[in-house]
Amino acid sequence: MHWPLIKNLPTEFHFRFTKYAPVAAVLSGLAILATIAVLFLQGLNLGTDFAGGNVLEVETPAAANLADLRARMGDFGAEDASVQAFGSARDVIIKFKLNAQDQNNEGVEAVKAKLAAAVPGITFKRTEVVGPKVSSELLRSGFLALGAALLLMLVYIWIRFPSGLQFGSGAVIAVLHDVALTIGMMAFLRIEFTMTSIAALLTVIGYSMNEKVITFDRLRENLRKFKKTPLADIINLSENERLSRTIITGSTAVLALAGMLFLGGPALFPLVFAMVFGILIGTYSSIYVALPIILIWGVNRNDPDAEVIDLGGMKNNKKPKQMP
Repeated sequence: MHWPLIKNLPTEFHFRFTKYAPVAAVLSGLAILATIAVLFLQGLNLGTDFAGGNVLEVETPAAANLADLRARMGDFGAEDASVQAFGSARDVIIKFKLNAQDQNNEGVEAVKAKLAAAVPGITFKRTEVVGPKVSSELLRSGFLALGAALLLMLVYIWIRFPSGLQFGSGAVIAVLHDVALTIGMMAFLRIEFTMTSIAALLTVIGYSMNEKVITFDRLRENLRKFKKTPLADIINLSENERLSRTIITGSTAVLALAGMLFLGGPALFPLVFAMVFGILIGTYSSIYVALPIILIWGVNRNDPDAEVIDLGGMKNNKKPKQMP
C-alpha cells in the first residue's frame, strides 16, 4: 500500500540550495544570538527536577477546581505553586517550593495535612521531595549526557566518512545548533525544563545526527561519481535527490507526534514540543548548517574513498544536470 500523497511529489527537484546558504547563515546567527539573550535575560524555566521543590500527585473526590487549589497552596505557604490537570478531571499534579526552613519531609507533610483538611476526600497518590543539591547534580549530569552524546557522534562521523574532520565538524556544529535553538525556544516560551526535556534533547540529537548521516551518504556517493564537478553543484544534486525522502520522513514523524502535542496534556507537552521542533530544525540544519561548512572547508577529492566507481570498471565522467 502506497501513501497516496507520494504520487503528488515531483520525481525530480532542481533547487539551488547553496544559493541561499548566506541568507540561512545570517538567520541562524541571529537565532543563536536571540537564544543567548533569552537565556541570559530570563533563563530556563527549570522544573522541580532541577530547581528543587516538591511534587504531589493527588486525586480529588470530584472534578478539581484548579484555581481554588492554586489559591489554597499559596495560603499554605507554598511558593511558585503550579497546579495542573493530569489525566482525568480529578487527577492533579501540584508542584511547589517551601522556604529553606520548611523544605523537608515535615514541611511537606504539614502542607498535605492542610490540603486534606481543606479538600475532604482528597487522595495523595505520589509525593516527591527534591533538594537543591540533588537538583543541581541532576542538571549537571543531564548536560554531561548531552555532551557525551555529541562527542560520540563526532567520533562516529570521523570514522564513517572520508574527510572525516570536515564531515564530523559540520555534523557536530549543526547538532549543537539544533540543541541550542531547541533550548532557546523552550526558554522563550517558558516551557518547563525537566529531566524529560533532557530525554527529548537526546532524541533530537539522535534524529538530527541520523539526518546528517543520510545527507553525507548521498554526498559521498556523488563525490565518487562526479570527481571533477564543483562541490557546490554536487551538494545541490545530492540534496535534490534525497528531498522527497526528507519530506516524507519529516512529515511522517511530525504527524506521529501531532496527536500527543495537542492531546497529550501538560505532562507530555515539553517532551513532544522539543521533539517536534527538533525534527524541523534538524532537517533545516542538515541543508543549511552542516553542508555549507563542508562547502567552505572543502573535501579532499583525492581520497581513495572518493575515487570514481563504475560497474564496468570505467570512470564515470558524466556531469550532473546544472540547476537553474
